[in-house]
Amino acid sequence: MPQAQPIFEPASNLTTEQNTALKTLTIIGYLEGTSFLLLLCIAMPLKYIMDIPEAVKYIGMAHGGLFIAYIVVLMGTAVKIKMPIWAIPAGVLGSFLPFGPFIFDHWLKKSLKKSKKVI
Repeated sequence: MPQAQPIFEPASNLTTEQNTALKTLTIIGYLEGTSFLLLLCIAMPLKYIMDIPEAVKYIGMAHGGLFIAYIVVLMGTAVKIKMPIWAIPAGVLGSFLPFGPFIFDHWLKKSLKKSKKVI
């Protein structure tokens, strides 16, 4: 039976602080992306189809906080691990698109692996 791949695999050639920053970015990105999908796929239909606006209020508030946290963590991680120049605009753009943070995380790790920063 195949086993699931880990979300984050620490790199042997990054410092503990850099690995922690990258792991935090991954976790916050997944939370932010999930909250956005919940907002679009569950809360918005509940509000506009079933006239239940409370879902948008609470999920929207959580998503807003996670969005701000994601941008702050993205900037901090960019400085700590010296991300490629394309990574910051791509991360910000990804946060505005459905599934964007998940795709950005994959591309970033793939890019870092190619540059031998992540194994």
